[in-house]
Amino acid sequence: MRPSDFAKLLLLAAIWGGSFIFMRIAVPEVGPMLTATLRVGLATIALIGFAGATGVRMEWRRNLKPYALVGMTAAALPFSCFTYAAQHLPVAYSALLNSTAPLFGALLSIFWLAERLSLRKAGGLALGIAGVAILMGAGALAGNASTLLAAAACLAAAASYAVSSIIVKLLSREAGHRPLEPLALTTGSMAWGTLLLLPTVPFSLPDLAPSTLAWVCVAALALLSSALAQAIFIPLIMRIGPTRAMSVSFLIPLFSMLWGVVFLQETLHLSMLIGAAIVLLAMALVLPTSLIKTAGRRV
Repeated sequence: MRPSDFAKLLLLAAIWGGSFIFMRIAVPEVGPMLTATLRVGLATIALIGFAGATGVRMEWRRNLKPYALVGMTAAALPFSCFTYAAQHLPVAYSALLNSTAPLFGALLSIFWLAERLSLRKAGGLALGIAGVAILMGAGALAGNASTLLAAAACLAAAASYAVSSIIVKLLSREAGHRPLEPLALTTGSMAWGTLLLLPTVPFSLPDLAPSTLAWVCVAALALLSSALAQAIFIPLIMRIGPTRAMSVSFLIPLFSMLWGVVFLQETLHLSMLIGAAIVLLAMALVLPTSLIKTAGRRV
């Protein structure tokens, strides 16, 4: 893995860590399904404009199936699940449950990609889950039915992200087929995610007009957490593989807590620092090539 790849993982963690705060602010006013639909819809508009400006060939009819599959598993389903959970779970716990995506990805890669789950990688995944559990204080998830259902929605979203990463990797390996342009796949999948969510709009309009802050958070979700982040993430999956790419999920709770302290004046506890140290150790185990060794290597 190149140092630039690790830098992209950090950037993605920072962006996606902020997305949970954006959802927590926007969803109570805009509503879960409308927030998800606007998030993917505005991202689609931005990406189509950028793809057109850079001369990317979309080939909508030829690539219908991959666009639809990735759009459902990387956008429509997980975005809906997380916006639903934002009504009932604090930012910290949604981010914690999102961190299970690499575990789902590693397990699915064994069956779909024939990848070997080494003892070191398995230990890193387990340690990462333990680290974010300490970071957030996992015991607080026990509660009423709404809380448990929201937690289940987060796990479904994490599993969906893992499935989408596997699909993207399989597409990049497809023999006898011209590889999809990463930006085309990102744009096409967001467009299909929008089409899948649009029918929910008439049933999800808010009773009261949302505040300016809520709209700003929706725009940030669309342009930063979806358009920009997916434009970075999908090429990264194709380059380094789904298991390593999804290790970004271990760092997302860290950034969620950081943004919470900076923007929401939340308290930083010792357990968070201990959890952060464990998360970084887990990253060292999951990523098979150290940055020290790759720093001076030309690939």
